[in-house]
Amino acid sequence: MIEDPRVLKAIKNLESPRSVYLVVSSKGGVGKTTISTLLSIASSLEGHSTGLLDLDFVNPSTHIILGLDPRVIKYIEEKGVKPYRVFDNLYYFTIVSYTMDNPIALRGGEASNALWEVLAIIRWNGVENLYIDTPPGIGDEHLDILYRLRRRVKPIIVATPSKLARRAIDRLVDILRETGYEEILFIENMGSGVLRPYAEERRLLYLGFIPYLSRLEESIGSIEKLLNEEV
Repeated sequence: MIEDPRVLKAIKNLESPRSVYLVVSSKGGVGKTTISTLLSIASSLEGHSTGLLDLDFVNPSTHIILGLDPRVIKYIEEKGVKPYRVFDNLYYFTIVSYTMDNPIALRGGEASNALWEVLAIIRWNGVENLYIDTPPGIGDEHLDILYRLRRRVKPIIVATPSKLARRAIDRLVDILRETGYEEILFIENMGSGVLRPYAEERRLLYLGFIPYLSRLEESIGSIEKLLNEEV
């Protein structure tokens, strides 16, 4: 079977960063995108050259959290596409700089094709840590990326302590295990640590919990305000 050249190029591009994290969730509304963005900001402020890639084509929103106007996000095209420098050590790519927040309807294999196209053209040279924000849930495009990149990326599951979400989290963990992932990272959002026993039972690396922050919404769009939130 001949491999898609875009896949081969994507794998090569993702060999540049020291660590690549795929931030996933079993459902929407758990704060995955906010955490993806905060992780990338924290990494960059620790002195690491950091990348943030928004792969949610239907509802991209990392730029809103960062307070970026899509019109100011410009890329340099040179043997591929160089990500936009937000500040100091933080580099960023989002499809919204092309779509200008207009909706994109992707059907069937179109989503997977679009994902591989982006992964194949973005150059992450010099980036140490790359955080990839994915669409919520587990669709065909997720499975495709998870399988083909299983030797290169580390998944970070973001979940809330809701009882309604537990079965969906179980399915996500099972899928990751079946795909070949032994090391799975886990963040409990809007919680108090109640998911730690669950994470230990499922052999997940529990990174900690983030409590519910009632004023977080007011900080969206301002990196300075986000950094001043007490967690």
